[in-house]
Amino acid sequence: MRVPVTYGVIGCGMMGREHLRNIALLGDARVGAIFEPDAEMAAAAQATAPAAAMEPSLDALLQRNDLDCLVIASPNHLHMTQLEQVAAIRALPVLVEKPLYTDGAGLAALRALQASYAAPIWVAMEYRYMPPITALLQQADAITGGVKMLTIREHRFPFLEKVGHWNRFNHQTGGTLVEKCCHFFDLMRLVLKSEPVRVMASGGQVLNHLEENYNGAVPDIWDAAYVIVDFANGARAMLELCMFAEGSTYQEEISAVGPRGKIEALVPGPGRFWPEALGAPPEPKVVVSPRSPKGPQVQTIPVDPTLLAAGDHNGSTFYQHERFLDVVKGSAAPEVTLADGWAAVAIGLAAQEAAITGQMVAMTPDWREAARV
Repeated sequence: MRVPVTYGVIGCGMMGREHLRNIALLGDARVGAIFEPDAEMAAAAQATAPAAAMEPSLDALLQRNDLDCLVIASPNHLHMTQLEQVAAIRALPVLVEKPLYTDGAGLAALRALQASYAAPIWVAMEYRYMPPITALLQQADAITGGVKMLTIREHRFPFLEKVGHWNRFNHQTGGTLVEKCCHFFDLMRLVLKSEPVRVMASGGQVLNHLEENYNGAVPDIWDAAYVIVDFANGARAMLELCMFAEGSTYQEEISAVGPRGKIEALVPGPGRFWPEALGAPPEPKVVVSPRSPKGPQVQTIPVDPTLLAAGDHNGSTFYQHERFLDVVKGSAAPEVTLADGWAAVAIGLAAQEAAITGQMVAMTPDWREAARV
């Protein structure tokens, strides 16, 4: 293995450039080549990683013999197609952004990919690695005595501007409960250590983007939802999403409760959106509330300011890359597998179906078998 490990990056919009900044912090890694078809984003990527070669196509990038691994951070609807293209040319270790796919047709392609791909694939679920959420994951069972109820609330800003406005339309994103919320369905499975059996939901487009028009197309992306998921082990989880609540102190609030007590993770949004007039941004916290003896205990979870400045995800992109780098070096296996990526999207698609039809969606034994891919 060469030192440093050399990355090829596919797609360098907002999230792609966050990957560039965090790879630069690893110390034993570098970005060797970038494919970004949008001229403005390509120029921004070159400014962020000036030593990287800018390639005119994905094929050209994959023909390079100096790459050790790939990061795919293109728009959602391109992820599976690009993974298949990579598989056909050169199977390198891949970190692919969420969501892994955007519609129900993705399972057949995913099964074929898993059966034939000769290198590790890691699905980028950054929220697992946000320090307060990591702390909750580490302590939840001991504090709660086994989580029976899990509530995830995200109150945040609307979707940001993206190249070609691709994130304004369900057919390119998979829909909000896939695009945005696959993170939370991934966390539900991780915390509860079980698979879903039924999904109920209510959601829609309430306020955001209703006045926008792109070549005659009006955005149809949702901005609010409630989702309830029942799990096979008897636990229940709920998601509350509101994307017109950027005035909140915390962007994510996660609460896990069991027979012994409760643990909460409080995660601020991106520091760059916090008004300077309000002083320093809020710090991440974990709150432990035992049933007996009563008395909440608040733990502040500091995050390195360098990591906060490198992205919008509370340092998690860096911690994820540290672990992925171990995979590339051959000393670890992916922590977020293709099966995890598939399941998170499948729950999101079920939630959208439930919200549209007004009917509960059963996640059958066939689904649970498919979730193991």
